[in-house]
Amino acid sequence: MILWDKTDLNHEQLNAISETDNVYLVACPGSGKTRTLTYKIAKELIALESNKVWVVAITYTNRAADEIRERIELLGVDISQLWIGTIHAFCLEWIIKPYASVHPRLVSGFRVIDSYDTEQILDELCKPYASQKVSHYDCNYYYTTQGIVYSCEAGKQPVVGGVIEQYEAILAANNQINFEQILLYSYQILRNFPQVARTLSNLISYILIDEFQDTREIQYAIFCDLIKSNSEKVKVFIVGDPNQAIFGSLGGYAISLKELEERTNQSFKLLGLTKNYRSSKKIVSHFSHYRVFPSDIIASGEHSDYPSIVSYDKSIYKQELAASLARLIRYHIESEGIKENEVCIIAPWWIHIGSMTRALSSLLPEYSFNGPGLTPFSRDEDNFWYKLSRLLLTEPSPALYLRRLRWANDILELLLEYDVSVKMTKSKELLRLLNTINIKIVDGLQYLHEAFDMIAEGMGLEYRYSDILNEHHDAFFASARNRIGKIQKENAEYAGSIADFRNAYKKKSGITVSTIHGIKGAEFDVVLAYGLLQDIVPHFTDKEPHSAHKLIYVIGSRARKHLYLFSEKGRGNRNFPKRATNILSDHNFNYDRNVFSS
Repeated sequence: MILWDKTDLNHEQLNAISETDNVYLVACPGSGKTRTLTYKIAKELIALESNKVWVVAITYTNRAADEIRERIELLGVDISQLWIGTIHAFCLEWIIKPYASVHPRLVSGFRVIDSYDTEQILDELCKPYASQKVSHYDCNYYYTTQGIVYSCEAGKQPVVGGVIEQYEAILAANNQINFEQILLYSYQILRNFPQVARTLSNLISYILIDEFQDTREIQYAIFCDLIKSNSEKVKVFIVGDPNQAIFGSLGGYAISLKELEERTNQSFKLLGLTKNYRSSKKIVSHFSHYRVFPSDIIASGEHSDYPSIVSYDKSIYKQELAASLARLIRYHIESEGIKENEVCIIAPWWIHIGSMTRALSSLLPEYSFNGPGLTPFSRDEDNFWYKLSRLLLTEPSPALYLRRLRWANDILELLLEYDVSVKMTKSKELLRLLNTINIKIVDGLQYLHEAFDMIAEGMGLEYRYSDILNEHHDAFFASARNRIGKIQKENAEYAGSIADFRNAYKKKSGITVSTIHGIKGAEFDVVLAYGLLQDIVPHFTDKEPHSAHKLIYVIGSRARKHLYLFSEKGRGNRNFPKRATNILSDHNFNYDRNVFSS
């Protein structure tokens, strides 16, 4: 029995989930995309006629997968035949692990390398090229079906190409693979062994893809191989917003309806979600100007008639910017009653954010800030001890009970996969054990060392006899020590205490400071964006003709009530000063005067 009524969905949303053909759904910002996807998944789960098939949903992040899964559970729908997660997790679980034996690179076994180990290897390999200013930051790359693509500037690519060849040779020698190779080898398995694609497609009733505009070409190829293998049975629901395709430097792009139909040999119904329930009419009017895909956007929510301020300041100097932002923040919080966590400050690059966060913290000591770089460990979903730390440090609450139960089950299943025996078999038993941990140690790393040993003893887990658990243990703590050291260089007050560690897993509070890419998918009452300068928006290496349009569209569409934009003076140098982003500067809009700018 599904627990919803006709008032839960508007006409467009209901039309999308009721469509029986394949769907290509273009959803404008604030249109209830996640709600529509949730109800569509729930509907297809209820419609399953066999207990031997799955509904597969691909999300851009694990957090999005958790949110959708929990929403479906709240609808009262059985999720035992739902698989939901990221493309990398899907490929690892459905293709790499079961079919590694057919791929020559994987036949001798494999382990997914974590981000810390990758950074260490690349740092060492880049040392001979320090004079050429090549570091591991330049060594991002991705695969397409045609080969490898390097993300760094063209002049560094010959050197980076050689570094990546050495890096991948080291991985091969150690039977390790990275995230890019998960996609590459999955594609190769499906392409070289069509029977694998046929077998998998027989297990799938529906494939749903969220945020298709951020999907890579090789990912599309993987899905299309599965769809073509059993096109009469596998249905597809693909949703996203081509106007928000801002991950082009990572290979993401919004596949066109025509290309999708050609790749799958299937027809798709083009549908849209056009009602924006987030922003005021004035804000919608501003960011709609930057559309590159001609979709309708209609302000339809409770804030549609809000008397918004939309301001653009090109006269302010960099040295005055923090003070101006501080005055605006204080004004909206104190005079309008805006909550701290409903204010967001956006800059294009991470390099611009650290100093601004420190300056604002000094100018506004009465407010808290949710800034970058304060997490003591990387989000490494494949590391056993990361998963255990997340479960241990997430405070129990009724709202998080199902999520924590699922995390506990993931840990027990991982131990089975590693062929490590424990005396504990039920998720609730593991949660009860974690609730007994009471250690009076302030230092975060020391706390975790002792807590992990106590948990292992309680589970009957002799992890030191397991090579993979030992490797994960060493990598987890080495990475954490490295990150804490970097944070303390930037923030002398950061102690790396267990309280700091717990904060990493708490729901974020305070004024958010982030990049355009980092804030995608979020929404706030007040958005203040700076650094909107040519060669920054868009990035000087970005040759995609509409990148700046999409970036400004994303910034504007985060705001509900007020939007402030700054192209400050004083960046660059005397001979080559950075000027305002052309398309923003040229936009003839009826801006409000920012009386707090100076």
